[in-house]
Amino acid sequence: MTQSATELCYLTIREASGLLRDGELSPVELTRAYLDRIERLDGTLQAYITVAGDSAMEQARQAEADILRGDYRGSLHGIPIALKDLYDTKGVRTTAGSKIMAERVPSEDSTTAARLKAAGAVLLGKLSMNQFALGGPDPTAGFPMAHNPWNLEHTPGGSSSGSGTAVAAGLCMGALGSCTGGSIRGPASYCSIVGLKATYGRVSRSGVVPLSWTLDHCGPMTWTVEDTAYMLQALAGHDPKDPTTSTAPVPDYSLSLREDVKGLTIGVPRHFFFDPHPSVNSEVVATVEKGLTALQDLGANLVDVTIPSLDQVRAANIVIMLSEAFAFHEKNLKSRPMEFGEMVRARFRIGGLFSSSDYIQAQRVRKMIKRDFADVLKKVDLLVTPTMTQPAPAFEGYDATSTVRGPSFTAPYNVTGLPAISIPCGFTASGLPVGM
Repeated sequence: MTQSATELCYLTIREASGLLRDGELSPVELTRAYLDRIERLDGTLQAYITVAGDSAMEQARQAEADILRGDYRGSLHGIPIALKDLYDTKGVRTTAGSKIMAERVPSEDSTTAARLKAAGAVLLGKLSMNQFALGGPDPTAGFPMAHNPWNLEHTPGGSSSGSGTAVAAGLCMGALGSCTGGSIRGPASYCSIVGLKATYGRVSRSGVVPLSWTLDHCGPMTWTVEDTAYMLQALAGHDPKDPTTSTAPVPDYSLSLREDVKGLTIGVPRHFFFDPHPSVNSEVVATVEKGLTALQDLGANLVDVTIPSLDQVRAANIVIMLSEAFAFHEKNLKSRPMEFGEMVRARFRIGGLFSSSDYIQAQRVRKMIKRDFADVLKKVDLLVTPTMTQPAPAFEGYDATSTVRGPSFTAPYNVTGLPAISIPCGFTASGLPVGM
């Protein structure tokens, strides 16, 4: 290969995997290019909490030896990836973005980390995140905050902030995020990448620091849908360590990449996602409308649909999420409260104020929402909406209450457990990305 290190970091997983398989590119050369780019740019972008340079190079050398002797494991073999810092990694500290776990070094891998390792992926390091996967940028949390590579004065979204930044800026080929109310799709939208919240139970959460047991999802973040399919292929499947994982067979996700949209019926819930609202940016909606027109031009049929319970989704999501989060963090909230960042500490304490009745009523609303979605999905193949209500907010003047006020375009899919993917759709006039 005569490509520069920068050009190597602009390859997709598909492009790089073909070169690695055919011996035209060395995993060592590719990993070195990413580590050099991280060293050069991450002081500004702050996507990483921990860079595992030595172990990454050791893994790359092993991948090179494996491939040279004909033991090629597939599309992720030799591919440099990184993980949100709540995925346990044996021998590499896992902080969950909090002082509470600042020096924690797991003794074994999470199931997801182990599956990526088995696929031959090279772990570059652990990525920045909003503390304990909740809230927005908080300078009191104890770790540097990731910046949006499209505009450094804006956030990359959260809570998988470093994952969004690292993938978008070419600091890794793919990353894992986690999602409880929008934490994969939000950064994907804000950073113009692809982010998949897989179906509840499709990807194991064993060894992943929880926020909310019944709402948490794991999933990949990449440049392209094709690359996301390759990562999901390695991740998906039943795990005895996680009783919530599905025993349903794992399909070949790459096969669906050959299908087109001609004849698909796309549901558009305009009453919630597209109608004028003070909390919804009109430029975002107009950009996604263009995306819908493109899908229609490609042969899809657009149908307006109504989902009556959408107005109750955000409240149900918040009550369930914060109640379960308080249950997990209660001991440390009482014994080490000042080691939590101010924003997260306040929100976790709110979770302790909800009653058992509040939690049960939220679960009843959840069942109603699931029924409504099930009814709509009998009539359409999929739904298309804006991913987020706004483009990426600026750090200056950031409103910490913005994530709990107004409608949430992402929470419906956590509450229902349905799969949801954000793909790049365009840009605002000021150059900020929009996701669909």
